[in-house]
Amino acid sequence: MDSTVISDLLVGGILRGGMYVLMAMGLSLVFGVMRIPNFAHGEFYMLGAYFSYFACTLGGFPPAIAIVLAGIGGFVCGALMEKVTFYPLRKRSRGDWIMNSFLVTAGLSFILQNLAQALVGTDFKGVPQYWGGSINFAGLSVSTDRIVGFLIAMASVAIFWLFLKKTRTGNAIRAVSEHETGAMLMGIELNKIHTLTFALSSMLAAIAGAALLSIIPAYPTMGLQPLYKSWFVVILVGLGNIQATIIGGFLVGVIEAVSSFSLGAMWQDVVSLSIIILVLLVKPTGLFGKKMKV
Repeated sequence: MDSTVISDLLVGGILRGGMYVLMAMGLSLVFGVMRIPNFAHGEFYMLGAYFSYFACTLGGFPPAIAIVLAGIGGFVCGALMEKVTFYPLRKRSRGDWIMNSFLVTAGLSFILQNLAQALVGTDFKGVPQYWGGSINFAGLSVSTDRIVGFLIAMASVAIFWLFLKKTRTGNAIRAVSEHETGAMLMGIELNKIHTLTFALSSMLAAIAGAALLSIIPAYPTMGLQPLYKSWFVVILVGLGNIQATIIGGFLVGVIEAVSSFSLGAMWQDVVSLSIIILVLLVKPTGLFGKKMKV
């Protein structure tokens, strides 16, 4: 394998991994704070793509504004979803919370897919390009849309990470993830933190879907693949470990790029799952995980 091929695989894996990081971080956040295995996470990716599509085509907004509006739309939809479903469920569920919330998210996924199909149809809806052109990088020609999409993902991750680390609200979210009862005794309002957490997670997924609209057009079931990839990352590094998703996202991206080149695209998921199974057999909590109270 010559240096050009290696560079191609690394660049492709890193660009792919950037979106995995963004998606997996939101998924890990919800599980770490709310103990919700969110199997409707991919549908917020789908909503973000549709929001951006309609903002560009009907609203005439430039790509950057369309992506911001998609993120806002994802945030609002996530907050509404948490208040309508998980808030009343939490008041009635005790020991079976994880299983009940899993079933709710699986049902929401099915409902949102079919609702999208009923409202906008099954046709692919995308834009020819956001910014167009290509950039020569490490001897490779990479589309500008893919590069900018990656930069948007990394900027979103950085801003979100600073929010968690440097703001009072972010510290409250981290406190709830560490010890919910202790956080409540310190005066943190759990209901507000839960709503905000789910809304932020949904926003990250929506930004990912919007940023890739020119590469992957919107359609009702488009969220399934990003959902699976997000779970690959989260399980690999450990459930609820938000920081480690950054490493895990790029790791899965590079693994997929190499396996796709070596064995074919149809084998990339097989290779990823095989590695995850091997890791879990040796370390059930994931590469960087620790035993969590659920």
